[in-house]
Amino acid sequence: MKTIRKFAAGTITITVLATMLGCSGMSTQDRNTAIGAGVGAVGGSVLTDGSTLGTVGGAVVGGAVGRQVGK
Repeated sequence: MKTIRKFAAGTITITVLATMLGCSGMSTQDRNTAIGAGVGAVGGSVLTDGSTLGTVGGAVVGGAVGRQVGK
């Protein structure tokens, strides 16, 4: 069951990222924020064995790091 959850979380994250990256009006900083949030969500999910809190926390931290990289 945990494998299915990880797969679903990864698939959703990739879909959201692909949708967001397709927006031509995004600035570089916005794009880096979205990429950071997606990578952070996947990383947080993997590190916490699919925990929702870990996934959300990873997305927040990744988004913040991506936003700072984009400055």
